[in-house]
Amino acid sequence: MFNFASNDYLGLATHPAVMQAACDTIAKQGLGSGASRLISGDAPLIHQLERELADWKGFEDCLLLGSGMLANIGLLQALADRHTQIFADKLNHASLVDGVRLSGARCQRFAHLDMHQLEALLQKHPAERRIIVSDGVFSMDGDTADMSRLIDLAETSDALLIIDDAHGTGTVGPEGRGLTALGGIAGNPRLIEVGTLGKAFGSYGAFILGSAEMIEGLRQRMRTLIYSTALPPALPAAALAALNLIKQGDLVQQLHGNLGLFRKLTSKLSLMPSDSPIQPLPVGEDEQAMAMAGQLKQLGFFVPAIRPPTVPEGTARLRITLSAAHSRQEITQLAQALESFV
Repeated sequence: MFNFASNDYLGLATHPAVMQAACDTIAKQGLGSGASRLISGDAPLIHQLERELADWKGFEDCLLLGSGMLANIGLLQALADRHTQIFADKLNHASLVDGVRLSGARCQRFAHLDMHQLEALLQKHPAERRIIVSDGVFSMDGDTADMSRLIDLAETSDALLIIDDAHGTGTVGPEGRGLTALGGIAGNPRLIEVGTLGKAFGSYGAFILGSAEMIEGLRQRMRTLIYSTALPPALPAAALAALNLIKQGDLVQQLHGNLGLFRKLTSKLSLMPSDSPIQPLPVGEDEQAMAMAGQLKQLGFFVPAIRPPTVPEGTARLRITLSAAHSRQEITQLAQALESFV
Protein backbone atom coordinates (compact mmCIF):
# COMPACT_ATOMS: atom_id res chain seq x y z
CA MET A 1 0.00 0.00 0.00
CA PHE A 2 0.94 3.64 -0.37
CA ASN A 3 1.90 4.80 3.12
CA PHE A 4 0.27 8.10 4.10
CA ALA A 5 0.74 7.50 7.83
CA SER A 6 4.52 7.67 8.31
CA ASN A 7 6.45 10.50 9.98
CA ASP A 8 9.32 9.91 7.52
CA TYR A 9 8.54 13.35 6.09
CA LEU A 10 11.51 13.62 3.74
CA GLY A 11 11.82 9.97 2.71
CA LEU A 12 15.26 9.76 4.31
CA ALA A 13 14.68 6.41 6.04
CA THR A 14 15.29 4.72 2.68
CA HIS A 15 17.66 7.26 1.11
CA PRO A 16 20.77 5.46 -0.23
CA ALA A 17 23.22 7.93 1.34
CA VAL A 18 21.61 7.61 4.77
CA MET A 19 21.49 3.81 4.65
CA GLN A 20 25.06 3.62 3.38
CA ALA A 21 26.33 5.80 6.22
CA ALA A 22 24.75 3.44 8.74
CA CYS A 23 26.06 0.32 7.01
CA ASP A 24 29.60 1.69 6.72
CA THR A 25 29.65 2.57 10.42
CA ILE A 26 28.42 -0.88 11.44
CA ALA A 27 31.13 -2.48 9.28
CA LYS A 28 33.84 -0.37 10.96
CA GLN A 29 32.59 -0.05 14.54
CA GLY A 30 30.07 -2.83 15.10
CA LEU A 31 26.43 -2.46 16.09
CA GLY A 32 25.88 -1.68 19.77
CA SER A 33 27.48 1.16 21.73
CA GLY A 34 28.16 -1.14 24.68
CA ALA A 35 27.47 1.20 27.61
CA SER A 36 25.85 4.41 28.76
CA ARG A 37 27.32 7.68 27.53
CA LEU A 38 28.90 8.41 30.91
CA ILE A 39 30.74 5.07 30.95
CA SER A 40 32.17 4.12 27.55
CA GLY A 41 29.36 4.61 25.03
CA ASP A 42 30.13 8.26 24.24
CA ALA A 43 31.12 7.82 20.58
CA PRO A 44 32.84 10.65 18.67
CA LEU A 45 30.01 10.55 16.10
CA ILE A 46 27.57 11.52 18.87
CA HIS A 47 29.58 14.65 19.66
CA GLN A 48 29.94 15.52 15.98
CA LEU A 49 26.18 15.28 15.49
CA GLU A 50 25.54 17.39 18.60
CA ARG A 51 27.85 20.15 17.31
CA GLU A 52 26.30 20.16 13.85
CA LEU A 53 22.73 20.15 15.13
CA ALA A 54 23.44 23.04 17.52
CA ASP A 55 25.04 25.08 14.71
CA TRP A 56 22.21 24.31 12.27
CA LYS A 57 19.45 25.08 14.74
CA GLY A 58 21.11 28.21 16.16
CA PHE A 59 21.77 27.10 19.76
CA GLU A 60 24.90 27.04 21.89
CA ASP A 61 24.86 23.32 22.62
CA CYS A 62 23.02 20.05 22.09
CA LEU A 63 22.53 16.76 23.95
CA LEU A 64 21.71 13.51 22.13
CA LEU A 65 19.50 10.84 23.73
CA GLY A 66 17.87 7.55 22.86
CA SER A 67 14.34 8.74 22.04
CA GLY A 68 11.90 11.63 22.33
CA MET A 69 10.18 9.87 25.22
CA LEU A 70 13.47 9.59 27.12
CA ALA A 71 14.33 13.19 26.29
CA ASN A 72 11.09 14.75 27.54
CA ILE A 73 10.72 12.59 30.64
CA GLY A 74 14.36 13.09 31.65
CA LEU A 75 14.35 16.80 30.84
CA LEU A 76 11.32 17.62 32.98
CA GLN A 77 12.50 15.45 35.87
CA ALA A 78 15.88 17.21 35.80
CA LEU A 79 14.42 20.73 35.73
CA ALA A 80 11.28 20.50 37.88
CA ASP A 81 10.30 19.40 41.38
CA ARG A 82 7.53 20.05 43.89
CA HIS A 83 8.58 23.71 44.09
CA THR A 84 8.05 24.16 40.34
CA GLN A 85 4.90 25.40 38.60
CA ILE A 86 4.44 24.08 35.05
CA PHE A 87 2.04 25.55 32.49
CA ALA A 88 1.20 23.04 29.76
CA ASP A 89 -0.93 23.01 26.61
CA LYS A 90 -3.78 20.51 26.99
CA LEU A 91 -2.86 18.76 23.72
CA ASN A 92 0.82 18.24 24.50
CA HIS A 93 2.38 14.93 23.48
CA ALA A 94 2.19 12.05 25.96
CA SER A 95 5.94 12.25 26.61
CA LEU A 96 5.54 15.81 27.91
CA VAL A 97 2.46 14.85 29.93
CA ASP A 98 4.30 11.94 31.56
CA GLY A 99 7.41 14.04 32.14
CA VAL A 100 5.37 16.62 34.03
CA ARG A 101 3.67 13.94 36.15
CA LEU A 102 6.92 12.21 37.03
CA SER A 103 8.67 15.47 37.92
CA GLY A 104 6.40 16.03 40.91
CA ALA A 105 5.75 19.64 39.86
CA ARG A 106 2.42 21.39 40.16
CA CYS A 107 0.80 21.79 36.75
CA GLN A 108 -1.72 24.17 35.26
CA ARG A 109 -3.05 23.14 31.85
CA PHE A 110 -4.30 25.80 29.45
CA ALA A 111 -6.77 25.32 26.59
CA HIS A 112 -5.11 24.37 23.33
CA LEU A 113 -3.15 27.36 21.92
CA ASP A 114 -5.02 29.77 24.22
CA MET A 115 -2.40 32.41 24.98
CA HIS A 116 -4.86 34.59 26.88
CA GLN A 117 -5.60 31.79 29.34
CA LEU A 118 -1.89 31.02 29.66
CA GLU A 119 -1.15 34.65 30.50
CA ALA A 120 -3.89 34.66 33.13
CA LEU A 121 -2.56 31.45 34.69
CA LEU A 122 0.97 32.86 34.81
CA GLN A 123 -0.30 35.89 36.66
CA LYS A 124 -2.34 33.76 39.07
CA HIS A 125 0.26 31.13 39.99
CA PRO A 126 3.62 32.45 41.19
CA ALA A 127 6.33 29.93 42.08
CA GLU A 128 10.02 29.57 42.85
CA ARG A 129 10.51 28.18 39.36
CA ARG A 130 8.09 28.31 36.42
CA ILE A 131 8.20 26.45 33.10
CA ILE A 132 5.94 26.78 30.05
CA VAL A 133 5.72 23.53 28.09
CA SER A 134 4.28 23.12 24.59
CA ASP A 135 4.54 21.12 21.42
CA GLY A 136 5.63 23.08 18.36
CA VAL A 137 3.67 21.21 15.69
CA PHE A 138 0.92 19.19 17.39
CA SER A 139 1.01 15.58 16.28
CA MET A 140 -2.71 14.82 15.96
CA ASP A 141 -4.01 18.24 14.80
CA GLY A 142 -1.08 19.45 12.69
CA ASP A 143 -1.45 23.02 13.97
CA THR A 144 1.35 25.06 15.53
CA ALA A 145 2.08 27.06 18.66
CA ASP A 146 2.81 30.79 18.53
CA MET A 147 6.55 30.95 19.16
CA SER A 148 6.89 34.70 19.53
CA ARG A 149 3.95 34.96 21.95
CA LEU A 150 5.24 32.07 24.06
CA ILE A 151 8.73 33.52 24.41
CA ASP A 152 7.25 36.93 25.27
CA LEU A 153 5.21 35.34 28.06
CA ALA A 154 8.27 33.42 29.28
CA GLU A 155 10.32 36.60 29.46
CA THR A 156 7.66 38.73 31.17
CA SER A 157 6.87 36.00 33.73
CA ASP A 158 10.48 34.92 34.40
CA ALA A 159 9.84 31.39 33.14
CA LEU A 160 11.66 28.82 31.05
CA LEU A 161 10.06 27.74 27.77
CA ILE A 162 10.28 24.13 26.57
CA ILE A 163 9.23 23.49 22.96
CA ASP A 164 9.00 19.97 21.54
CA ASP A 165 9.41 20.58 17.81
CA ALA A 166 9.69 16.93 16.81
CA HIS A 167 7.30 17.33 13.86
CA GLY A 168 8.56 20.77 12.83
CA THR A 169 12.25 19.95 12.54
CA GLY A 170 13.06 19.29 8.89
CA THR A 171 9.60 20.27 7.69
CA VAL A 172 8.87 23.94 8.51
CA GLY A 173 10.81 27.17 8.81
CA PRO A 174 13.87 28.39 6.87
CA GLU A 175 15.86 25.41 5.52
CA GLY A 176 13.55 23.16 7.51
CA ARG A 177 15.11 24.36 10.78
CA GLY A 178 11.75 24.26 12.53
CA LEU A 179 9.30 26.52 14.29
CA THR A 180 11.78 28.22 16.61
CA ALA A 181 13.80 29.36 13.58
CA LEU A 182 10.60 30.43 11.82
CA GLY A 183 9.55 32.41 14.90
CA GLY A 184 12.99 33.97 15.32
CA ILE A 185 13.48 32.65 18.86
CA ALA A 186 16.13 29.95 18.27
CA GLY A 187 18.97 30.31 20.75
CA ASN A 188 17.02 32.45 23.21
CA PRO A 189 18.54 31.81 26.68
CA ARG A 190 15.08 31.02 28.13
CA LEU A 191 14.34 28.44 25.42
CA ILE A 192 14.96 24.70 25.53
CA GLU A 193 14.03 22.82 22.36
CA VAL A 194 13.51 19.09 21.97
CA GLY A 195 13.74 17.41 18.57
CA THR A 196 13.84 13.94 17.14
CA LEU A 197 15.83 11.96 14.61
CA GLY A 198 12.95 9.52 14.12
CA LYS A 199 10.82 11.69 11.85
CA ALA A 200 12.21 13.97 9.12
CA PHE A 201 15.73 12.57 9.71
CA GLY A 202 14.53 9.04 8.97
CA SER A 203 16.64 7.57 11.78
CA TYR A 204 16.16 7.11 15.54
CA GLY A 205 17.04 9.11 18.63
CA ALA A 206 16.35 12.58 20.00
CA PHE A 207 18.15 15.75 20.99
CA ILE A 208 17.82 18.69 23.38
CA LEU A 209 19.02 22.17 22.44
CA GLY A 210 19.80 25.03 24.81
CA SER A 211 22.50 27.18 26.33
CA ALA A 212 25.88 25.57 27.01
CA GLU A 213 25.31 25.87 30.76
CA MET A 214 21.87 24.25 30.54
CA ILE A 215 23.08 21.35 28.41
CA GLU A 216 26.03 20.66 30.73
CA GLY A 217 23.66 20.63 33.69
CA LEU A 218 21.37 18.16 31.94
CA ARG A 219 24.33 15.96 31.03
CA GLN A 220 25.06 15.58 34.74
CA ARG A 221 21.46 15.27 36.02
CA MET A 222 19.27 13.51 33.43
CA ARG A 223 18.55 10.01 34.69
CA THR A 224 17.28 8.89 31.26
CA LEU A 225 20.70 9.78 29.83
CA ILE A 226 22.89 8.56 32.67
CA TYR A 227 21.19 5.20 33.07
CA SER A 228 20.48 4.35 29.40
CA THR A 229 22.71 2.64 26.86
CA ALA A 230 23.99 5.14 24.31
CA LEU A 231 22.73 5.14 20.74
CA PRO A 232 24.58 2.77 18.40
CA PRO A 233 27.15 4.75 16.37
CA ALA A 234 25.36 3.85 13.12
CA LEU A 235 22.40 6.04 14.08
CA PRO A 236 24.27 9.36 14.52
CA ALA A 237 26.21 8.49 11.35
CA ALA A 238 22.91 8.11 9.48
CA ALA A 239 21.60 11.34 11.04
CA LEU A 240 24.71 13.26 9.92
CA ALA A 241 24.13 12.07 6.36
CA ALA A 242 20.46 13.04 6.64
CA LEU A 243 21.37 16.49 7.99
CA ASN A 244 23.60 17.14 4.98
CA LEU A 245 20.72 16.25 2.66
CA ILE A 246 18.25 18.44 4.57
CA LYS A 247 20.64 21.41 4.36
CA GLN A 248 20.66 21.14 0.56
CA GLY A 249 17.01 22.16 0.57
CA ASP A 250 15.66 20.08 -2.31
CA LEU A 251 13.79 17.58 -0.14
CA VAL A 252 12.23 20.28 2.02
CA GLN A 253 11.04 22.09 -1.12
CA GLN A 254 9.65 18.83 -2.50
CA LEU A 255 7.71 18.26 0.71
CA HIS A 256 6.23 21.77 0.59
CA GLY A 257 5.31 21.24 -3.07
CA ASN A 258 3.53 18.01 -2.23
CA LEU A 259 1.73 19.70 0.65
CA GLY A 260 0.55 22.51 -1.62
CA LEU A 261 -0.68 20.02 -4.21
CA PHE A 262 -2.59 18.01 -1.63
CA ARG A 263 -4.28 21.08 -0.15
CA LYS A 264 -5.27 22.24 -3.64
CA LEU A 265 -6.72 18.88 -4.63
CA THR A 266 -8.64 18.51 -1.36
CA SER A 267 -10.01 22.06 -1.17
CA LYS A 268 -13.58 20.69 -1.00
CA LEU A 269 -12.79 18.60 2.09
CA SER A 270 -13.09 19.89 5.64
CA LEU A 271 -9.47 19.31 6.56
CA MET A 272 -8.29 20.72 9.87
CA PRO A 273 -6.22 23.94 9.52
CA SER A 274 -2.59 22.89 9.14
CA ASP A 275 0.47 24.13 7.27
CA SER A 276 2.46 21.09 8.40
CA PRO A 277 2.77 17.66 6.73
CA ILE A 278 0.11 16.43 9.18
CA GLN A 279 -3.26 16.84 7.44
CA PRO A 280 -6.11 15.47 9.61
CA LEU A 281 -9.58 14.91 8.18
CA PRO A 282 -12.11 15.04 11.05
CA VAL A 283 -14.77 12.34 10.94
CA GLY A 284 -16.36 12.35 14.39
CA GLU A 285 -17.51 8.87 15.31
CA ASP A 286 -15.07 5.99 15.73
CA GLU A 287 -17.04 3.54 13.58
CA GLN A 288 -17.19 5.91 10.62
CA ALA A 289 -13.47 6.66 10.83
CA MET A 290 -12.68 2.94 10.92
CA ALA A 291 -14.95 2.30 7.93
CA MET A 292 -13.27 5.05 5.87
CA ALA A 293 -9.80 3.76 6.76
CA GLY A 294 -10.90 0.29 5.68
CA GLN A 295 -12.16 1.57 2.34
CA LEU A 296 -8.89 3.39 1.72
CA LYS A 297 -6.98 0.21 2.56
CA GLN A 298 -8.92 -1.67 -0.09
CA LEU A 299 -7.89 1.03 -2.58
CA GLY A 300 -4.23 0.62 -1.61
CA PHE A 301 -3.77 3.55 0.79
CA PHE A 302 -2.64 3.20 4.39
CA VAL A 303 -4.35 6.06 6.28
CA PRO A 304 -5.15 4.97 9.84
CA ALA A 305 -8.16 6.06 11.85
CA ILE A 306 -7.12 7.94 14.99
CA ARG A 307 -9.58 7.38 17.85
CA PRO A 308 -9.88 7.99 21.59
CA PRO A 309 -7.95 7.96 23.85
CA THR A 310 -5.35 9.35 21.44
CA VAL A 311 -7.80 12.15 20.60
CA PRO A 312 -10.84 13.37 22.59
CA GLU A 313 -14.17 11.56 22.35
CA GLY A 314 -16.16 12.49 19.27
CA THR A 315 -13.11 13.75 17.33
CA ALA A 316 -12.00 10.58 15.51
CA ARG A 317 -10.17 11.39 12.32
CA LEU A 318 -8.11 10.18 9.41
CA ARG A 319 -4.56 11.39 10.02
CA ILE A 320 -2.91 11.90 6.65
CA THR A 321 0.82 12.61 6.59
CA LEU A 322 2.68 13.74 3.49
CA SER A 323 6.26 13.06 2.51
CA ALA A 324 8.72 14.37 -0.04
CA ALA A 325 8.88 10.75 -1.26
CA HIS A 326 5.24 10.76 -2.42
CA SER A 327 4.70 11.20 -6.15
CA ARG A 328 2.19 13.59 -7.67
CA GLN A 329 0.26 10.58 -8.97
CA GLU A 330 0.00 9.01 -5.51
CA ILE A 331 -1.20 12.28 -3.97
CA THR A 332 -3.72 12.80 -6.76
CA GLN A 333 -5.12 9.30 -6.40
CA LEU A 334 -5.45 9.68 -2.62
CA ALA A 335 -7.24 13.02 -3.02
CA GLN A 336 -9.69 11.42 -5.44
CA ALA A 337 -10.34 8.57 -3.01
CA LEU A 338 -10.94 11.00 -0.14
CA GLU A 339 -13.33 13.11 -2.23
CA SER A 340 -15.44 10.04 -2.87
CA PHE A 341 -16.39 10.12 0.82
CA VAL A 342 -17.87 13.63 0.60
